[in-house]
Amino acid sequence: MNRSWKGITSLLTGATLLLLIPVANADGVEASERTDSWKMTQGGKIYDNWAKVVYADTSQFDTHPLYPKEGKKSGATTWRCKECHGWDYKGADGAYSKGSHFTGIKGLRDMVGKSTDSIIEAILAPSHGFTEQLIPAAALSELALFISRGQIDMDQYIDRATKKAHGDPQKGAAFYQNICANCHGYDGRLLNFDKAPKKEFVGTVAQANPWETLHKIRNGQPASPMVALGMLSIQDQIDLLAYCQTLAAE
Repeated sequence: MNRSWKGITSLLTGATLLLLIPVANADGVEASERTDSWKMTQGGKIYDNWAKVVYADTSQFDTHPLYPKEGKKSGATTWRCKECHGWDYKGADGAYSKGSHFTGIKGLRDMVGKSTDSIIEAILAPSHGFTEQLIPAAALSELALFISRGQIDMDQYIDRATKKAHGDPQKGAAFYQNICANCHGYDGRLLNFDKAPKKEFVGTVAQANPWETLHKIRNGQPASPMVALGMLSIQDQIDLLAYCQTLAAE
């Protein structure tokens, strides 16, 4: 009996060791290797809220030195990339051309296709205020990859005047109900993004800020298990956004 248990223990130990060895598929790609697609969506989360991704405490941050004095935000939120450059990456030329998030700061669309090294250099420029102590090197590389290759021109898919997505909600329903509803509920109201008694649901955000919703559809939500769907076709993503806009806002 003891010998049997010893044999089983040896087998289990061997199996455990095998699990620790990087496994390659038929094409020789290790299971632990991160694809560019994953890195870009990770960069999208960093663009959204880098502090949550790298677990940095920014609660005591002063307003970013480049944030304009006439701006209506203050403190840690002014250090988020999206706060100045917008959810549509167009800054003052996009959805943030007016309203409470207006800063007058330009977007990042002219950086599409640029080398990640040049983008990292721009991020770390002294006047920009960021350092590798704030955003580690690996996270900077992911952010730069997103800026270079992960952006899309949202004006092609969302009418800026009406905020309506150019998608088919009937097609988008299948994606929502099979993927998103697991966390958000079939009516989109299972998770409240605000603090009660205030209410903010999927439909609330999709109708009021479709650019933010599309960014999160593509890249996920920082520090959460939300699935990033950037690997879907862009039309599938827009169909999903169109369906989200049909969900209840309250």
